[in-house]
Amino acid sequence: MAKFEIVMPKMGESITDATITRWLKKPGDTIAEDEAIAEVATDKVDSEIPSPVEGVIKELLFEEGDTVEVGKAIAVLTVKGEVGADGPDDKGQDKQKESVQKEIAITQKADESKADSQVLRAKDSSGRFYSPLVRNIAREEGITMNELEQIQGSGKDNRVTKEDILYYLKNRKDGTGIKSAPAKTIQPPKIVMESGDEVIEMDRMRKLIAEHMVMSEDTSVHITLFAEADVTNLVNWRNKQKEVLQKREGEKLTFTPVFIEVIARALRDFPMVNISVDGTKIIKRKNINIGMAAALPNGNLIVPVIKNADHKSLLGITKEVNDLANRSRTNQLKPDEIQGGTFTLTNFGTFGAISGTPIINQPQVAILGVGIIVKKPVVIETPDGDTIGIRSRMMLSLSCDHRVVDGALGSMFLKRVVDYLEGWDTSQVI
Repeated sequence: MAKFEIVMPKMGESITDATITRWLKKPGDTIAEDEAIAEVATDKVDSEIPSPVEGVIKELLFEEGDTVEVGKAIAVLTVKGEVGADGPDDKGQDKQKESVQKEIAITQKADESKADSQVLRAKDSSGRFYSPLVRNIAREEGITMNELEQIQGSGKDNRVTKEDILYYLKNRKDGTGIKSAPAKTIQPPKIVMESGDEVIEMDRMRKLIAEHMVMSEDTSVHITLFAEADVTNLVNWRNKQKEVLQKREGEKLTFTPVFIEVIARALRDFPMVNISVDGTKIIKRKNINIGMAAALPNGNLIVPVIKNADHKSLLGITKEVNDLANRSRTNQLKPDEIQGGTFTLTNFGTFGAISGTPIINQPQVAILGVGIIVKKPVVIETPDGDTIGIRSRMMLSLSCDHRVVDGALGSMFLKRVVDYLEGWDTSQVI
């Protein structure tokens, strides 16, 4: 029998570690090739680690909740065969390690070619851990690793919290050089528990969502613009096409692909909405990558991304939307599929809401929310005068970063989206 180490695999671009959220096997269990041994999570996505070989679990090297660097062994298996045998052996182990180490080396080489401010490790020389949120803020603000190590942390084990780094940035800009945040003077109200109350601990993903939302509000100056669209023609067109598409392609036709196509067209018309902000620099994005907020069965949220949406047909977008939505619900998304978005769509109408004020998905500068489509009596202008008719109407809300997207630009972009929806070509066949 030979030993085989399963290592933490590369989980995507710029990801250097992952947290083991649940072991799916225990010592003594038999595991098949490609069978999952553990569930892991990064700040981007949850995933499973499959075993590259068949064997028996000898030892699990980490506990649930531990954060492990990419390339480190997480479990030891005993497998059949010796060196030189046909089955998995020491040569196979070396090949696996070599592959992972090669990926790590490539990433490190790319990092070293950047400015020192971009090379930010999860742990410093003293072993202090830096969360993905803190590292992202440091990277965006040009804080070097050496500078990060000088910031005094107020968290557990002297960890640097979001408040610590934001306070440091404020004073760095002011030139005072204060490295630690003062004691917090504003405290949340004390919760008084009553009989029958239930305490529910946030899961890891909900904590990340909460941090990301607070960070977005702290980063961007949010304004929200509203418009109403007459989508009667679009609704009638979809009602005719959805059965045709279901029979021909086996695909459901929702409104989401239409919204994504329309947004992509509007972003081509107004490219200064398809941007990001880096300090005082505006990054004008070449690609139009539209994220679609998807609710998970456990109530959490994930945002898979339709890459290069402006280059895809409506049928192509429809198939990709359905695929990503289905795999979102079963936790089968790959890390790259939720990264790189330049604009986000969120559909309140799916749950019956008329409208809402969505929070920008950083580092983007705008997000469009769409409400439920409802039939309303409205005034219709005709050559013979005004009349009252029943039309399908929908509210749209655009939250944008007022630092770079003024009311005029945001309004023109929103109006263009409305124009495309109301002028939908009902003669087209998907």
